[in-house]
Amino acid sequence: MAEKELSIIIVSYNTRKITEDCLESIWRSLQGIKLDYEIIVVDNNSKDGSREMLSQMVKIPTNNLKVINSEKNLGFGKANNQAVIQAQGKYLLFLNTDVVVLGQSISKLLNFYQQSEKKINFLGGKLLNNDLTPQASAAWFYSLPVTFAALFLRGDYYNLTRFSPNILKKVDWVSGACILTTKKIYQQVNGFDENLFMYMEEVDLLYRAHKKGFSTYFYPQAQFIHLGAASSDRSHSVVQVFEGLLFFYRKNYSKFSLTLLKFLLKLKALSAILIGRIIKNNYLITTYEKADRIISMVR
Repeated sequence: MAEKELSIIIVSYNTRKITEDCLESIWRSLQGIKLDYEIIVVDNNSKDGSREMLSQMVKIPTNNLKVINSEKNLGFGKANNQAVIQAQGKYLLFLNTDVVVLGQSISKLLNFYQQSEKKINFLGGKLLNNDLTPQASAAWFYSLPVTFAALFLRGDYYNLTRFSPNILKKVDWVSGACILTTKKIYQQVNGFDENLFMYMEEVDLLYRAHKKGFSTYFYPQAQFIHLGAASSDRSHSVVQVFEGLLFFYRKNYSKFSLTLLKFLLKLKALSAILIGRIIKNNYLITTYEKADRIISMVR
């Protein structure tokens, strides 16, 4: 199998229009760039016409686009891992389906990575909201103080937990919406943990990478619009984040730390339920009741 320079990997699930927009933005970004690349799209059994759209993508040459049609929803991590198995690229760029590439940001990210491989192992670009305002997409690992700030102190808003630097910065982890690395390094850290269905996969991946001595950096000169939560509803996302945090702690931290995490999550859930009842907000009540049940199931 002939090696390509770059494999761009995307996981799609019932996001036909934004997947199409993402692919077209990749195509535009790479026009005129001398780069041997492939795009691999794993479709997680979409029912919204995504597969038909992918089969009719005429802008991207067929030798640059590979589609893997799964017969079930594999989740984010497992679908990405399946794509990596078939990837021919020396370098891997993981992009969310709800990302729009701005300018020549893919080649900027790749060129900078290639120039800095001696010190950089994972690299994330700068994510922007649809109105081009910065989106917090670099972060510290979820230690108990960081988790407390995220749950109770609006940590993202005050840059205590996640942030968006304007300079090159070494960080603990970057958003899974845009991560560049090599296939060799990705395989050395055993890829995404397939026990995580959605959310926290990149945190777990980059935590394991950190323990093996690999570094993660944030590169703001490569910019991407990230719409966010395109294939999941807000309530489901909250529950998945609770599940992801509990899994991450149970896997990587002590039982005592897990107990303290459960206390913080329980406090957050019960507070949100109480507020929901006071202001008669059914979303808060139902969402955090589900989250509370998740906490109770973890031993």
